[in-house]
Amino acid sequence: MKLLRVGPEGRERPCALGPDGRVLDLSSLTADIDGAFLAGGGLERVRSALDAGELPEAGPYERIGAPVARPGKIICIGLNYSDHAEETGAAIPAEPVVFMKASNTMVGPDDEVLVPRGSVKTDYEVELAVVLGRTARYLSSPEEAADVFAGYAIANDVSEREFQNERGGQWDKGKSCETFNPLGPWLVTADEVGDPQALGLRLWVNGELRQDGSTGNQIFGVHHVIWYLSQFMVLEPGDVVNTGTPAGVALGRGPEAYLRKGDVVELEIDGLGRQRQRMGQA
Repeated sequence: MKLLRVGPEGRERPCALGPDGRVLDLSSLTADIDGAFLAGGGLERVRSALDAGELPEAGPYERIGAPVARPGKIICIGLNYSDHAEETGAAIPAEPVVFMKASNTMVGPDDEVLVPRGSVKTDYEVELAVVLGRTARYLSSPEEAADVFAGYAIANDVSEREFQNERGGQWDKGKSCETFNPLGPWLVTADEVGDPQALGLRLWVNGELRQDGSTGNQIFGVHHVIWYLSQFMVLEPGDVVNTGTPAGVALGRGPEAYLRKGDVVELEIDGLGRQRQRMGQA
């Protein structure tokens, strides 16, 4: 299944994409697509309603929001592709590199992304995001992680490299600027995605292909990542985990590659849809 949320910011309506491509309204089943919905059998209710043909078509809308309501946490994995680690001059990590993004960085897949004030190194990162459907606490193995996934989505882990790497402290302040985590357009359930380690990821800036990779090149696969994180924190339904980016980011290309107001970023992952953002100025 493909779930989405449509409508003005803060007033999104829960929807599903029907087998014929129509956008169907889920308001009779839930007020929103959030942790409570995912943990409370919401996916099963939607699947049953789709099979029965009971869902009405959604009314007109002008915007697609993030496919889940604001999560409790956005957790990110850094340097998780060997080619990306190489282009940044970093050693291959022995364990996943973990950092957090503020949950209010999440915006819709086609919303404007703002270059922060004083920024000269705003960067892009296409990433496979995992959305949790159940609580994950001290999972016993990576194989067990499959049972806690609600599904997958595209994330753009927008980053400000000077804030991240040159201003002291941890990475978070280069990752948590407003609008820095476009998500969507869809939450695609795990059964529809298949093997999460066989997905192509691509990103363009102003029509130029900058990133062209595969999740097969991840150092730590998505099941390992969720198992690993559960040893250090409790993951809750609705939480989002960004699992790393392949090579081609501006940090590895040079100063002229960083994003500026007016630039257009487009990104896609096989089976998960496509995003398009125009850069604005904070």
